[in-house]
Amino acid sequence: MNNRRFARTAGWLALPCLVAAGLLAWYVTREPATPFEQEQAKATFDPALVSRGEYVARLSDCVACHSLAGKAPFAGGLEMATPLGAIHATNITPDKQTGIGTYSLADFDRAVRHGVAPGGRRLYPAMPYPSYVKLSDDDIKALYAFFMQGIQPANQPNIPSDIPWPLNMRWPIALWNGVFAPTATYAAKPNQDALWNRGAYIVQGPGHCGSCHTPRGLAFNEKALDESGAPFLAGALLDGWYAPSLRQDPNTGLGRWTEPQIVQFLKTGRNAHAVVYGSMTEAFNNSTQFMQDDDLAAIARYLKSLPGDPQRDGAPWQYQAVAAVQDAPGAHTYATRCASCHGLDGKGQPEWMPPLAGATSALAKESASAINITLNGSQRVVAAGVPDAYRMPAFREQLSDAQIAEVLSYVRSTWGNNGGAVDAKAVGKLRGHTDPASSSPIILHMR
Repeated sequence: MNNRRFARTAGWLALPCLVAAGLLAWYVTREPATPFEQEQAKATFDPALVSRGEYVARLSDCVACHSLAGKAPFAGGLEMATPLGAIHATNITPDKQTGIGTYSLADFDRAVRHGVAPGGRRLYPAMPYPSYVKLSDDDIKALYAFFMQGIQPANQPNIPSDIPWPLNMRWPIALWNGVFAPTATYAAKPNQDALWNRGAYIVQGPGHCGSCHTPRGLAFNEKALDESGAPFLAGALLDGWYAPSLRQDPNTGLGRWTEPQIVQFLKTGRNAHAVVYGSMTEAFNNSTQFMQDDDLAAIARYLKSLPGDPQRDGAPWQYQAVAAVQDAPGAHTYATRCASCHGLDGKGQPEWMPPLAGATSALAKESASAINITLNGSQRVVAAGVPDAYRMPAFREQLSDAQIAEVLSYVRSTWGNNGGAVDAKAVGKLRGHTDPASSSPIILHMR
């Protein structure tokens, strides 16, 4: 009797388990809906559409991940470190064996906006599809036209990831998407004007600015995906760099920048406050400098509308003069190694040598950017096809961890800066996990 009752109970319990398993299997293998399901890939495209797609690719900075110096454009191969192991960007040329040459428009849409490749294979969210999902249908069509006919196919096999089993199983990404990835394209805010909405569209969608500048949660999700969340673009540590706040924080953000100064920075790579460096150099070299002036103005308008956090950022920075000769640790190193470019007064030589007085890297509590650029120098900035003549040198071979820590502590506590001291152990950690910046940046001339 007890055995029959146990079997009956087990049977009733098994039924919902089987149903749940079936629903889970359906959910993780289903292909997201696309408005292009019935639209077949065309043999030819309107040249104007291909040209428009090239511009959308610039807005989206596709080259940053999918191209390597000395290799065919968009042939993939870039190694990206993750907490689980390294993954490599894929070949997105129209090669039919190793690229995306067999993709239909619907296939392309699912991959770009939803992170699902043909056959239901889930893409790692290193591909910023949580941002690209906001791309309009028209921009997806144009982008597809460009990748099918605007670039040359390259037969370059993709490099498998080195994430070990079972962590390399991709079906759990579907569950991650269900919790963290939006599914709708950008919807204009009726209470905002066209310029603001265009800026919001670029920043949140193709520009995927939040991928670097928004802090992430325990599941490596961006804590906010638009201006409705306070963490959105509030600054984040990523790959040994601190991507600063793009909100109106007076010290660690854009609070002291005007809209024209934001436009100038994105168009020329420099302004009175800063020069592009770190990961932003790649974004400038291949993306922002190619943006139309109206789009740059729209980005600036949108960013200036994002309020800062006075409680987190404190009172606005003010310059404080110091004596010409300092006895503080690091002062001598600064005078002999740094002052010739950045000035004994820390004011630099705008707009060529950036000021360190009031620099975000000297005001942010996170010191990774200051350490990284001092160790490894800056990548070459190429504006309008002309390489920059001034480049931050690498000091990893010239200064010890202790010397770098001392000089950065001096910079971060002088001229009104209050970023705090730098620990030599933090310098040593980044020394072991970073490499000197290349003097030969990836500059893609698409056509």
